Amino acid sequence: MIQITYGKKRLRESPAVYAAGTKTNEMGQVTTTLTIINYVDEELAARGMLPAEQVRSITLEGVVADTGATLLCLPKSMIDRLGLRVSHTVLATTATGVSEARIFNGAKIVLQDRSTTQDVMELPGGSDPLLGVVPMEALGVQLDLKKQSLKLLSVDGVDTFYTIY
Repeated sequence: MIQITYGKKRLRESPAVYAAGTKTNEMGQVTTTLTIINYVDEELAARGMLPAEQVRSITLEGVVADTGATLLCLPKSMIDRLGLRVSHTVLATTATGVSEARIFNGAKIVLQDRSTTQDVMELPGGSDPLLGVVPMEALGVQLDLKKQSLKLLSVDGVDTFYTIY
């Protein structure tokens, strides 16, 4: 139960909500299930310019929620299946040092009833997909290390994760 207070006045109580399908793997990592959709395909289908059954998408189980990754990181084979367009190349810090990585545009990331459109970083070799901090923040999810789960942040009321400063 989360209790929200302002000064000494209690505003409201709400139960903590966790993302369904999140698990902890044998290495103690929090994993989740995501659907990744080619956003351009989806828009073309919405405008009647592409049959809906031709919208490219993949559902991934066991995606590691990684606070050490910035973006959604996918191996080349998955990026190719989605048909994402390369945008540019960056230097990225990895566990083995600094190396070049390609950034792709137009991935719609869906986690339960939430979605965000983000860039994707290409992982070297056959590495496993990683959900980085930028898409986690955009989806309104937070890694709860005590419960080893992804916590869904509130989307309404005084608890909303949406902010404007």
